[in-house]
Amino acid sequence: SYSESWIAHARAYASMAASRFDLGPDSLVAEVASNDGYLLKHFVEAGIPVLGIEPAANVAKVAEENGVRTEVAFFGKETAERLRASGFAADLMAANNVLAHVPDLNDFVGGFPILLKPDGVLTFEFPHLLNLINQVQFDTIYHEHFSYLSLLAVEKTLGAHGLAVFDVEELPTHGGSLRVYARHKDSTRHADGPGLNSVREKERNAALDQLGAYAGFEPRVMAVREALLDFLHTAEAEGKTVAAYGAAAKGNTLLNYCGVNTDLIPFVVDRSPAKQGHYLPGSHIPIFAPEKIAGEKPDYVLILPWNLRDEIMSEMAYVRDWGGQFVTAIPELRIMDGPA
Repeated sequence: SYSESWIAHARAYASMAASRFDLGPDSLVAEVASNDGYLLKHFVEAGIPVLGIEPAANVAKVAEENGVRTEVAFFGKETAERLRASGFAADLMAANNVLAHVPDLNDFVGGFPILLKPDGVLTFEFPHLLNLINQVQFDTIYHEHFSYLSLLAVEKTLGAHGLAVFDVEELPTHGGSLRVYARHKDSTRHADGPGLNSVREKERNAALDQLGAYAGFEPRVMAVREALLDFLHTAEAEGKTVAAYGAAAKGNTLLNYCGVNTDLIPFVVDRSPAKQGHYLPGSHIPIFAPEKIAGEKPDYVLILPWNLRDEIMSEMAYVRDWGGQFVTAIPELRIMDGPA
């Protein structure tokens, strides 16, 4: 299941790409890690042929049922060669929030030039390393992420496989992501866009290509831990209750690093029925449906997926009925009554 903001993000991408790159009934849009087809279905609705490439058979089946043609496979050179041999060649290839999850970056990236038409376009979206550093987003560092990417690093990797970046957009998703547009190096169809130099410049100014940029990170992470623990202990001393919202990887990383358990946060709520009735790993905090908040009326709701903060505060606006407040811990502790 996807948050409302994510569904809107997918819809906007599809309409932008279809018009910007003149996609129509004779085009092919291929997406790597296409999941249940939540993005490609917007192209299907516009009459543009698609191909999803998704390693998980169960979600690929859902995509197929929704009319999104899907190949069950991990993407890399071998898969790309097999698909190219069976007649597929893409005008647009998308890979959103998968680059950071790939163990072998070179094999993965090496598949794109094989499947991409000579003047085709490739777009990647990934959380931006610059935000991880600037906003102390250490809770996005966890085992399913193999890489934390900057534009400078991605340009180097793509360049090694005959691809060139021609435009970059900064997006609000996942706490600040980049959408990178690339083409074959020898394609002349796409001129460089203004975002390319602007993001390069920001990264160079932050010295992301030098070790010094990362040296001050640890003390800032420790300050986040101190502030959260101070807040939780003060609430406990005042007899106030704190519940958490969102049983996802970010929150687990934060709570386990801070050593928080049920003494300080008795329960967490999550919209996903698959998580309800289970426990957060490490902290053993029980997971309930969001209705539990209205029943228990905690004084504070700690929002763990801070990137969805405004959406969650709007959804849970009733917390204010009993004087409850919302809290986020990153990049610094904030206590709020509702969306700004």
